[in-house]
Amino acid sequence: MKEDTMLELAGVKKHFKISQKDVVKAVDGISFHIAKGESVGLVGESGCGKSTLGRTIIGLYQQTDGQILFKGKDTRSLNNKERASFHKDMQMIFQDPYASLNPRSTVMEIISEPMEVHNLYPNKKERMNRVIELLENVGLSRDHANRYPHEFSGGQRQRIGIARALALNPDFIIADEPISALDVSVQAQVVNLLKKLQMEKGLTYLFIAHDLAMVKHLANRIGVMYLGHLVEMTESRELYADPLHPYTEALLGAIPIPDPDVEDARERTLLEGEIPSPTNPPSGCVFRTRCPYAMEACSMKKPEWQEVHKGHFVACHLYNKEVMGGDVRKHIAASRQ
Repeated sequence: MKEDTMLELAGVKKHFKISQKDVVKAVDGISFHIAKGESVGLVGESGCGKSTLGRTIIGLYQQTDGQILFKGKDTRSLNNKERASFHKDMQMIFQDPYASLNPRSTVMEIISEPMEVHNLYPNKKERMNRVIELLENVGLSRDHANRYPHEFSGGQRQRIGIARALALNPDFIIADEPISALDVSVQAQVVNLLKKLQMEKGLTYLFIAHDLAMVKHLANRIGVMYLGHLVEMTESRELYADPLHPYTEALLGAIPIPDPDVEDARERTLLEGEIPSPTNPPSGCVFRTRCPYAMEACSMKKPEWQEVHKGHFVACHLYNKEVMGGDVRKHIAASRQ
């Protein structure tokens, strides 16, 4: 583990047993790290397991297997004092601003509750001043402190959720699709707010989203998930310039281009069919049933996680020399004609 690594996952799994025979493999062996001050995006279709992974990292779900290291410590072996510190240093912004705020509490009570739990700002006046400071940090005012959640718009509620996440001065924030429930006009405001707060407070983000067009503005690196597996990860610019995995190509191809001529002329990787059931995933590569380049090897062997270029990782047999033979690029080009 590098000195600047804040979070490291090693083979993390989260399975849900739904019957005697059936197990949902929501997260099935995820490994990556996040450095201090970095912002990592995690994208994929609904149901791919990205939100489950976020909840598992923060401890809302207990992992089935694997290791989660936060600041070098295994989160499963923390004592009571270390666990309290962990929950103080890692916070979460939830997806639905309408469901994540207690409708019976005022904004003052919602934001100050974490402070009371962790015995921060024991003086009531200090706590009130801290809440007002947080509201102003997220673009609201002291006048909002005594109002209830139903009196706010969706964008304002999400700002309250962000203020609550910042209440304990955390180092690491998991943002679970924080803009998906907001109007398009408000989404950019919230993203700009998150970027501003990161620069001012030195925050580290795991930004979970399904909108690749939006996440590139916030993330230094992006990981792509499919059916509980990480299929590709690299720097944001590299991912957009040279996507390696067919699933990543399809996601990028779904982003509309505001020029009708360019939009009509460009080639896309089109996916057919539905995402397979996580209770009975396909053998070998879990993406093979929807992949336009699927080969016999894809059904027989799970692709290995490998570094194709410096810092660019992918799990796909198209880049496996043992499967494809000598001239990998030539085979890839031929398979995509």
